[in-house]
Amino acid sequence: MIKLTPILLAVLYGLVMYRFSVWRTSRELDAQSTELADPMLRTLMDRMAKALDIERIKVYIYEIEPVNGLAAPDGRIFITRGFFNKYRSGQVTADEMASVIAHELGHVALGHSRRRMIDFSSQNAMRTALAMMFNRFIPFIGPFIANFMMSILAARLSRSDEFEADAYASALLVKAGIGTEPQKSLFHKLEHLTGARGASVPAWIMSHPKTDRRIAAIEANEAKWAAE
Repeated sequence: MIKLTPILLAVLYGLVMYRFSVWRTSRELDAQSTELADPMLRTLMDRMAKALDIERIKVYIYEIEPVNGLAAPDGRIFITRGFFNKYRSGQVTADEMASVIAHELGHVALGHSRRRMIDFSSQNAMRTALAMMFNRFIPFIGPFIANFMMSILAARLSRSDEFEADAYASALLVKAGIGTEPQKSLFHKLEHLTGARGASVPAWIMSHPKTDRRIAAIEANEAKWAAE
């Protein structure tokens, strides 16, 4: 039992820190966001809501400049002001913004935000256990190896979530009559819009899949659906 104590404490610490992060994020989002009211985007969201057989989809503008969309742990969908400004300036189309919203809806519908609480605490426990084991054989650098291994695992889980949310978004966009072309065209723009340079980063440590793999997965799903 004594040997398990550090692992149990790591799990507890992970849960506490996750809860604190959720609380802090929720407060920040409440203070820095307003509901999206753009008429063209509202029309597209109403089409997606009809496809989902729900009354309406609420999306909020998060007042920060980085280009991003996010699904909060409480289920709310946010588009950053920086992303919305790209749309207002014509760099991103309304259909492409709808694909972002559909993607974030996928994260909510598939429970990714809630599941991350379990992932975070279990990964913290595994990191502690690995660090203890490695430290017996390679003192001092054992914890660094454990952290590196868990970072690779976390990135892999994140990429899996992204593929799942992409597939959900594709199905929703097709059902709403928008189609997947805006989803694919936006992927080609994202590196430029966000300033990211994913090509220089090894795929196995990236939290998001590479653009060509995401598009290939969407097209594979389209081919599968067409054959059904």
